[in-house]
Amino acid sequence: MADDTKPTRLREALADSERKHPLLAIGAVNALAAHVAVEAGFDALWVSGLEVSAASGLPDANVLGPRDLSDVVTSLGRVTELPIIVDIDNAGGSGRTAERFAYDLMRAGAAAVCVEDSAYPKCNSFAAHRAQALADRDLLCEQVGRIRKVAGDGLVVVARTEALIAGEDMATAIARAESYAEAGADALLIHSKDTTGDQALTIGRAWSHDVPLVSVPTAFPDLSAAELGEAGFRLCIYANQLSRAALAGMRTAARQFQRGGSFRSTVAGSLAEVGDLMRVGEPEALSCL
Repeated sequence: MADDTKPTRLREALADSERKHPLLAIGAVNALAAHVAVEAGFDALWVSGLEVSAASGLPDANVLGPRDLSDVVTSLGRVTELPIIVDIDNAGGSGRTAERFAYDLMRAGAAAVCVEDSAYPKCNSFAAHRAQALADRDLLCEQVGRIRKVAGDGLVVVARTEALIAGEDMATAIARAESYAEAGADALLIHSKDTTGDQALTIGRAWSHDVPLVSVPTAFPDLSAAELGEAGFRLCIYANQLSRAALAGMRTAARQFQRGGSFRSTVAGSLAEVGDLMRVGEPEALSCL
């Protein structure tokens, strides 16, 4: 059953303009990753479409359904009370499918969902082998409204625009985000793949709405959470770093065994590339990162 206190606490924390530091969420594809997140002191968990797809050997292209994501939420809920934010991509591309995602994930124990305005079928934001396209602005407004109708205050709704990813200008991205705020979103995510981080800082300066901003700094890891907080972001989501660390670490251990015939302890390797994780589910995938 849904725990109404988790979305309430998350919503209140996002709305707290007096916070000195943004909330920190980390991608957790299974209970083991959730344990790591708790030990490291993260505030929330993120169920990433890319991570779950890759773990299932599937492309990040609207192949996952509500049951796939609900199963992950259930496993995370066995080991932690942290609020769980679920990446539902474009929620299947319709208002009715958004209702189902919301209902099933709320029942599984999710505290929040993040729905985006990518056209169906979506592609990963950092894909270099396919181009991101945008859905009609009104569709995401409808989906936000339908999620709110199904869940009430039982889910925090993060609305995400892929406008900058699709090559639109900042004014278009801000206008879309403002529309989603007016439709009832609790928080806004204007996604960026600008590796300098300048675009993210511009978003923070340009946003004048009361609805809080969310950042996914995958493309600009040199910008710290503190810097993003100072720029106006209330939540930073580190979407896939644990899976990339696990992938790199598994390869390091396997290569060591191939060379020496044993699994001796070694210094941990660096993160795998985003494209490396994408190719687990979609072998021909290419990434711009």
